[in-house]
Amino acid sequence: MPRRKKTRTTSTDGHDRGHWDPPSVRKLNNIRRDVAVEAARIMATEGQRNYMTAKRKAADRVGASTRLALPSNREVEDALKAYQGFYGGARHADNLQQLRETAIEVMRGLENFRPRLVGPVLDGTADSHSRVSLHLFNDPPENVLFHLQERGIDFHQEQRRIRWHDGSHRDIQLLVTDVNDVTVELALFSLIDLRQAPPSPVDGRPQRRARLPDVEILLAAA
Repeated sequence: MPRRKKTRTTSTDGHDRGHWDPPSVRKLNNIRRDVAVEAARIMATEGQRNYMTAKRKAADRVGASTRLALPSNREVEDALKAYQGFYGGARHADNLQQLRETAIEVMRGLENFRPRLVGPVLDGTADSHSRVSLHLFNDPPENVLFHLQERGIDFHQEQRRIRWHDGSHRDIQLLVTDVNDVTVELALFSLIDLRQAPPSPVDGRPQRRARLPDVEILLAAA
C-alpha cells in the first residue's frame, strides 16, 4: 500500500508562529507587571525608596516568585510615575513644587559648592517622605561641613555606600539638615567628581544631575 504523502498546513489565524508567546511567558509578563504596579504603590504610599525592598514586598503580596517575576527598577519607576499621575493630582504637584522650591533655596545658599539636584525631586517621583538630595563639590569636600557650622546650621552626618561604575564601592559622606520642614541631604564630592555622576539606583547609568538654573527653569515650567 502506497504511503500517504505528508502535507504542511499554513496557519490562517493571523499569528506569526515565530513571534507567538507561549502562555507561560505571557503569564510571567503579567505577573511582572502586577509586581511593578504594587511596588510602585508601596513606594508612593509607604515611603519606601529602596527598589529591591519594594519589589520583594510587592511580590510577596501578589504571591509571585522573587526569583522569576521581579521587574526591573525602570519598570517600577515607570509604574510609579503612572500611579502618581493618576492618583497624585494637585496634592502631588503641590508637594513636588514645595520640594523644588526648597532645593532652589538651598542651592542658592551653597552656590560656591556647585550644587546639583538629583533623585526623585528632580525626576518628579518624590512624595511627602522624600528628601531633597543635592550633590556638592569642593576640595576638600569637608569644607562644606565647616561652612554649615560657621553659619550655625544644625545637621547630622550619615554615610551611604554605593557601587561605582567599575564595580567597586565608595562611601559617600552625607550632611543632613531640615529646611522648611523638608529633609535635605548634602552628598559631598571632590571637584573631579563633576566629570562623572554616580550610577543611578534605577538603571546603573550616570545619575541625572541638574544645576541651579536648570531647576529654576523646571519649577517655572511647572
